[in-house]
Amino acid sequence: MSQTVSSLLSDIERIGEMRRFGRIDGVQGLLVEAGGIGNSLSVGDRCRIAGRTREVLSEVVGFRQGKALLMPFSSLEGIGLGCQVEVDEANPVLHPHPGWLGRVINSLGQPVDGLGPLPQGPVAYPIRNTPPPAHSRQRVSGKLDLGVRAMNAFLTTCRGQRMGIFAGSGVGKSSILSMMARHTVADISVVGLIGERGREAREFIEDDLGPEGLARSVVIVATSDESALLRRQAAYVTMTVSEYFRDLGRDVLCLMDSVTRFAMAQREISLSVGEPPASKGYTPTVFAELPRLLERAGPGSEGSGSITGLFTVLVDGDDHNEPIADAVRGILDGHVVLDRSIAERGRYPAINILRSVSRTMPGCNTREENDLIARARRLLALYDDMAELIRLGAYRRGSDPGVDEAIHYFPAIEAFLAQRKDEKTDLATCYAMLAQIFAQ
Repeated sequence: MSQTVSSLLSDIERIGEMRRFGRIDGVQGLLVEAGGIGNSLSVGDRCRIAGRTREVLSEVVGFRQGKALLMPFSSLEGIGLGCQVEVDEANPVLHPHPGWLGRVINSLGQPVDGLGPLPQGPVAYPIRNTPPPAHSRQRVSGKLDLGVRAMNAFLTTCRGQRMGIFAGSGVGKSSILSMMARHTVADISVVGLIGERGREAREFIEDDLGPEGLARSVVIVATSDESALLRRQAAYVTMTVSEYFRDLGRDVLCLMDSVTRFAMAQREISLSVGEPPASKGYTPTVFAELPRLLERAGPGSEGSGSITGLFTVLVDGDDHNEPIADAVRGILDGHVVLDRSIAERGRYPAINILRSVSRTMPGCNTREENDLIARARRLLALYDDMAELIRLGAYRRGSDPGVDEAIHYFPAIEAFLAQRKDEKTDLATCYAMLAQIFAQ
């Protein structure tokens, strides 16, 4: 009861002294034109449209001929000419609280798990925050155990690093995210499900994440049927919640599935206000918003924690050079490529080690660990080069000692890379298992 009262008092304190109203002058597609309030608004402000049957929250996305262009957070049924528009004085902020752990919320910071109201913290965090200044950030340092052998050994991730997971549909992005959220040693996991299928959201939370993983996680959900504004805002809210726990001195693992759906939502918004497309229908604003979102992850300033970001990218038609994949790869500190051909032969997680890289890995490993990983990569590359000849029986043992060595160790390395979703392997064990393979 006390939490409810304190939350109510906090809302009362944020009520403005003056109320401003306008009227709807036009509705076209996803946009609503509001007159009479254009001079008192700026892009990103919120308005409430009083429809005939319900109230619709909307956001200012642009201006045209002295009128404000509003995009609603929900459908426009019941909205027509002459409907009243009220300017919402409250800034788009969240008031996160440690009590949010174990909860599932939506893009507006409201609970959707049926467990009652969320406790509200005293500090307001802007939903569209700016990244910390580069000169005040700590350096990326210290390994983060993710519990996945392929990631721990071949793509070692440091605290505060940002990695992209690139894959086509149905190759196992959500599965590897759930493994890392459940098995990581990070203090907190913040999971953003952006544009997720409604059926899969609950399955991910209950089956993949599980009670143990959910207990130290905050999950933000925006399903694919929700408006573009809600899908875009879910990504911002994911980063805002991560920043709150980072400022508490925690090491946060931020998992976002997927950046591509965030980009699609931003494209939908930009095209609605008349912005011209630039590349494959994506507008310039999409490529401007991507670094603003992704740079919010990373190490914090002195005395705070870190946000280790793992962002999935849904590559269109398995084309890893499509515009969003190419832009994200240039922003992040490494990339993990999930290969459909590997998934089709039944090895999960279907990580293509040779096409994946962690840019911070060599610096955080010992010389012995780097030598071990380099040897395994070399053998995988040799086998991959000769795979067709080996399968056809055209290669004869003894022709090349290096290829013979690759053929000998390949089955053991493949078995090492395969892992069940409920299986966890720590960093030290990963290196010990690899060393044992080469000792045979």
